[in-house]
Amino acid sequence: MKRLSTRKQLGAVIGAVVLVGAGGWVAGSQVHSPADAAAARTAPKAGPVTVAVQRQSLTATVVTTGSVEFDSPEPLSLAGAVGTGTAATAGGEGAEQRVTKAPVSGAKVKEGDVLMTVNGRPVLALQGTVPMYRAMGPGMSGDDVKQLQKALGRLGFGPGGVTGTFGQGTAAAVTSWYTHKGYQAQQPSPDEQQQLGTLQQSVSSAQEALLTTTAAGAGSNHPAPKTGTSRSTDGSTDSGTDSSTESGTDSSTDKKVRAIQLASAKKALDMANDALSTFQASYGTKVPAGEAVFFPKLPVRLDKVTVKPGDVPSGQIGTVTSSELVVQAVVPGSDAELLRKGMAVDLTTNGGEKAHGTVAALGADAAATVPQDGGGHGATAGTAEEDAGSETSEGDGGAADASGSSPGAPVQLRISVPEPGPMAGQAGASVKVTIKIGDSDGKVLTVPLAAVRTSADGKARVQVLRGTGVRDVRVTVGLSASGLVEVKPDGAGLEQGDAVVVGR
Repeated sequence: MKRLSTRKQLGAVIGAVVLVGAGGWVAGSQVHSPADAAAARTAPKAGPVTVAVQRQSLTATVVTTGSVEFDSPEPLSLAGAVGTGTAATAGGEGAEQRVTKAPVSGAKVKEGDVLMTVNGRPVLALQGTVPMYRAMGPGMSGDDVKQLQKALGRLGFGPGGVTGTFGQGTAAAVTSWYTHKGYQAQQPSPDEQQQLGTLQQSVSSAQEALLTTTAAGAGSNHPAPKTGTSRSTDGSTDSGTDSSTESGTDSSTDKKVRAIQLASAKKALDMANDALSTFQASYGTKVPAGEAVFFPKLPVRLDKVTVKPGDVPSGQIGTVTSSELVVQAVVPGSDAELLRKGMAVDLTTNGGEKAHGTVAALGADAAATVPQDGGGHGATAGTAEEDAGSETSEGDGGAADASGSSPGAPVQLRISVPEPGPMAGQAGASVKVTIKIGDSDGKVLTVPLAAVRTSADGKARVQVLRGTGVRDVRVTVGLSASGLVEVKPDGAGLEQGDAVVVGR
């Protein structure tokens, strides 16, 4: 019993010693001298930040986000009033122009289609480069008449030849076309009919006056009585009044008067006939200025419509586009300098689907703004300017110059999409735009862009860490992509795995 008690006391002493030692170790690790505390707060010695040189292939790209839109937006407006219709007043004017059937946004318009109706009259779509600017009717000539005749022929209503002059054949073709669409071609107004009647009456009156003058002259051509000296039965001479000279004078004056009257009557008839012929030359079936709209290319798509039934169709009434999709995007000026018309473009939808396109225009040529109240459909001139602008941009070799702004300014970009695939029906959606600029020639040495410095002599250099110091190595810079740049050392001062300085 006594021996066991001694062992317990020994164990207790050992335990106490261990606890005291542990406590001392903990206390020693937590307690620092003032010198140690100051040393712990001192920043570590600065050193260069380095990145290893890598050997890999590079693919340079320009990446941005674009918006899917319909191509070639153009304003839509009417060139004038529609015809008078059946509700014309005696003055030849119909009721105030009001939209009776508005255009339908999103509709596809083909040649010969009815865009809308105004006062129950149709506004018809035709293909041609000359904008509608006047009413066309009998006797008129010009390029607008010629393109109307071509359009009628394409629609199956041949005018009898493309002469450029609106004749009876063109009038008959217009009448048949309107009838086929369920409308009546514009006929002479009551005012025109009244004017025709007045001119015809003037001709009749002039003819009657000429006949009367002619008859009066013929009736006065009988022999004049002779007067002079006569002898009486008693042989004496009777000296009567000798009026031969006076009657001869009267006869000559009468003839002159009758000649003047006859010439005047003939001239009046000629003038009346000329006025009637001139009016009849333009009298008949017409195409009013507001009843046709010529588009340089059909079909088109009605994009925005700004009128509704009951509105007055003045100014711009909507916007039309082609049915083709494009992507509009903006890139920094520095990236635009690398782009050229015709470059291939990869497009990625938000759902990850792929489509392909081509750079169609850069800078000002790629602007998609629509002129406001352009006074009619004038896409032809815009197209010509666009073509010329694109050629100039390509020849200059810089998109920033084509934009007319400073080289660093953002540049507009238009991408054509011949086969939209998954983008069809996604107008207004955003897509990722990736344009491949070029590839490196196999695997090359690459460093971060931050590692390349330009010295006072204009040469590019990188700093390579060697032991505790750095060494400048002259390099030639090549393709850059994704923050990396290809470098070719002048000599053997740079290899894969070397540490280049990117910061300190």
